[in-house]
Amino acid sequence: MKEWPRFWKKLLFLVSAAVLSPVRRLSLLPELLTRSLSDPPAGKDPQAMRTGQRQNKGMRTRLGCLSHKSDSCSDFTAILPDKPNRALKRLSTEEATRWADSFDVLLSHKYGVAAFRAFLKTEFSEENLEFWLACEEFKKTRSTAKLVSKAHRIFEEFVDVQAPREVNIDFQTREATRKNMQEPSLTCFDQAQGKVHSLMEKDSYPRFLRSKMYLDLLSQSQRRLS
Repeated sequence: MKEWPRFWKKLLFLVSAAVLSPVRRLSLLPELLTRSLSDPPAGKDPQAMRTGQRQNKGMRTRLGCLSHKSDSCSDFTAILPDKPNRALKRLSTEEATRWADSFDVLLSHKYGVAAFRAFLKTEFSEENLEFWLACEEFKKTRSTAKLVSKAHRIFEEFVDVQAPREVNIDFQTREATRKNMQEPSLTCFDQAQGKVHSLMEKDSYPRFLRSKMYLDLLSQSQRRLS
């Protein structure tokens, strides 16, 4: 029973953030995710908690880039997952500018995907991109046994009704994909993936190009050249 007050505080914070403007949500995102990360599950052993705290510290550093008050995105790769050579990589103005050429150009660039994912997180709609990426990875599967298990895992996570990360697709597409699960193939998600791609291209992508996050990236990359 002692956990209920903490739970309701979190819920109130999440609900409050959801009704705010996109810019205000952007500034609150690091705090929102920090709250959820800094409260470990009950019964977790001390060593695991210390490991989680170290990981969360790194996560919070990267989340600082999502705040519109933060200047820490001058090195754009700060929002990317940790990699040994991450600090050596810089985003050029030409690369960032090309993202506006088309949605597919953006998706073909790993930094573009990372920036778009960060933007979608501020709108609480990153499941669309994660599903699209999961489908792209799924198409590379060569083992029949792995293909079946991966297909069902993707369906249960993104497509099924009330899935943990349910994507926004119509009933007919959802049911057609469900039927494809009877005999999964490399093309079983094509229809659903196409719908999600179109949704992001027509809805989220234009907002991303108008967002302060993207405009700041362009500005920062241009300043480095001057």
